[in-house]
Amino acid sequence: MLLSHLEMWRLYWECVSRPSTVVICSLTAALYYLWGRKCQTPALVCSEAFSAFLHKHCPLVSERFSPTPWCWGGRLQTLVFSVLKSRPHVTYRNELIRTGDGGQISLDWVDNHASESYPESSTRPTILILPGLAGNSKQPYVLHAISQATRRGYRCVVFNNRGVAGEELLTPLTYCAANTSDLERVVQHVKGLHPEAPVLGTGVSMGGMLLLNYLGRKRSESGLVAGFTVSVPWDAHKSSISMEQPLNWLLFNKYLTSVVCRLITRHRKILENVVDLDHVLKSQTIREFDERFTSLLFGYKSCEDYYHDASPDKKLHNTAVPILCLNAADDPFSPQSTFPLSIVQGLPNVALLLTAHGGHIAFMEGLFPRGENYMERLFGQFVQAAFEHPGDINKACGL
Repeated sequence: MLLSHLEMWRLYWECVSRPSTVVICSLTAALYYLWGRKCQTPALVCSEAFSAFLHKHCPLVSERFSPTPWCWGGRLQTLVFSVLKSRPHVTYRNELIRTGDGGQISLDWVDNHASESYPESSTRPTILILPGLAGNSKQPYVLHAISQATRRGYRCVVFNNRGVAGEELLTPLTYCAANTSDLERVVQHVKGLHPEAPVLGTGVSMGGMLLLNYLGRKRSESGLVAGFTVSVPWDAHKSSISMEQPLNWLLFNKYLTSVVCRLITRHRKILENVVDLDHVLKSQTIREFDERFTSLLFGYKSCEDYYHDASPDKKLHNTAVPILCLNAADDPFSPQSTFPLSIVQGLPNVALLLTAHGGHIAFMEGLFPRGENYMERLFGQFVQAAFEHPGDINKACGL
């Protein structure tokens, strides 16, 4: 339990009365002061009506976010999360579905047949999860999201992008943040299986970009009742610039580039006929990979054209469902200057929740941040609010 300021200063003065402990107590007080400054209430940017709904049904939006005391900076949070985060046990049922171009998509289901809140499968709410770049259903943040959802009685399905979950590429096409055709196919499939069950979409990092682009293009015909995103890079071009800063390149960009290069190496036989794969595999940054591979594969004239199309900020005004977006101001992948504050302020259905700290897909709190954290608890509260109070949330968002 956190000590109050009075208790902290009482202990401090007891310590300083003993000369041998003056230095230790001074450091303790300084650390306590600094950590206290790090614990801030997130900024909620949205309409008054949507704000009132979120404060009532998602109390985390009004509580202070207290980042892990020994892990303050965005880079450190991002790195430590990838190493320390626990992986709840989840048993999937895999399904492969075909696409119109002859490709295949791997879906990992958690049907939650033991749901007491929704014993009828036909009406059990479904959460569609979109992982980040090169991510799949095995990512810790996916497993924790499923844990949050299933304990509330919901069904989950993870949309693995083509070729990332061990399945073979049947056509020379992968995925990108701007092309929403595969997501549309998945939503149609899920809705076709359970037409009476509401479906909510949640996307993480690039998965959030894809979800928002889809919602912006489909408008009122998305088939989803709401959206939730975490750590979305709002401007792909400025995100790439941030990721190419020397330290960010060394810590993140270089590694991510090697990951996506390894992914396409698995599918060399089918891809080498459409791109110069050897040239692609020499990429040192994500931007170089997108210039040599992604933009060419999806028919863009340049990488800049692709990044413009992939950036979701300018498409928010076309969305027609309630959306909550969580971002951290110290995210090395998504610079604070790119957050679409003015756009969101003019929209009744979109809320942007901004924490001062949290890094990229991290938001760790507590001394030993292995278990569920802020973003996962917020996710749990929001999906429950959207599913349990559909009329209230739509009214609050003017829908």
